[in-house]
Amino acid sequence: MAGGAPIGVALIGSGIFAREQHLPAVLSNPVLSLKAIYSRTLHSCSTLSSSVPHKVDWYSEETVEDGRGLKDMLSNTNIRAVIIALPIILQPEFIKRALEAGKSVLSEKPISKDVESAKSLIEYYKSLAELNVGGAGNDVGAGGSPKPTWSVAENWRFLESHALAAKEIQRLGRVLGFRANVNRNIQPGGKYFETSWRKAPEYQGGFLLDGGVHFTAALRMLLGSENALTRLSAFSVELQEHLPPVDTVNATLKTSTGISGTMAISMGTTFKGTGFTVACEKGTVTVGRSQVAVCDNDGQEVIKDFPNEGQGVAQEVETWATSMCTGVRDARLYPEEALKDLEVLEAMLRSGERDGMPVDLKLQSAAEQS
Repeated sequence: MAGGAPIGVALIGSGIFAREQHLPAVLSNPVLSLKAIYSRTLHSCSTLSSSVPHKVDWYSEETVEDGRGLKDMLSNTNIRAVIIALPIILQPEFIKRALEAGKSVLSEKPISKDVESAKSLIEYYKSLAELNVGGAGNDVGAGGSPKPTWSVAENWRFLESHALAAKEIQRLGRVLGFRANVNRNIQPGGKYFETSWRKAPEYQGGFLLDGGVHFTAALRMLLGSENALTRLSAFSVELQEHLPPVDTVNATLKTSTGISGTMAISMGTTFKGTGFTVACEKGTVTVGRSQVAVCDNDGQEVIKDFPNEGQGVAQEVETWATSMCTGVRDARLYPEEALKDLEVLEAMLRSGERDGMPVDLKLQSAAEQS
């Protein structure tokens, strides 16, 4: 902002995460000014805007004929950027339309429903630069205005606990191995389960895709680029009939340095707890929910708690806002990073379908470009 007016933003989507995380993050950020909400129905717009202390414009599918549809919102010059939080299969089309209209985009993870469509979406984004419509980079577009940028939200990359754990792993030397365990027991009646698109998923993996990319992102962050994942083998199963098509996957993964580790994710188990442990030459690092434990080879353990880190969304939105002000992108928001998260998760699903057949990971060492 640099002393100028706040950046006008709109929320596209009015579901649970938009209401509980994106809206508070925008309202608490002095760099951003919420101008509008778009949702499928006017009722959804009304419900979300009831928590906004100032007037915002409403746009919806129901008001297209009244000149208040998506196209109308995207033509509003008071809006420079949008945050998109929609069902997985709907997001790509909204991302394209926003970028074509010259709006910067922060879209929720996963980047897309599968690696193939995600790669196509990234190529489309890059093609806009050649047409001088938008695209990657920190340049300015036609007329001297900033080019629209596309960022993919992965709030686990912005957790202070994860950042400290990654730093400690670097300090403790060569990585010797790793274990990641994520246990959930999603039941009918839960707020996320009762969203129709999650209950009857039209995309691979069901809840494993929707939540699993958080966990692959965290593992990749902890290991660092010097321990890029290269190959994996996995077994998968549907333990709970209400969590199709599969809800559990257990994998062994190999890195570019030759070491291996395990990752177990279940959305339908009675196992408890979530944690990532990395063994290094000089000790181990374990990160759980808002806590990091570092133990050296002498058995001395130091525990650090992060009671105020939340889910990382406020930090993520702040970083995105700052990047629009400065023109300097943050690699944690690059679409290519989200693609790598998705590749690992998708490979686990493919291997599981083939009874543990190894799958090579081809994108993990690719250079960052956005």
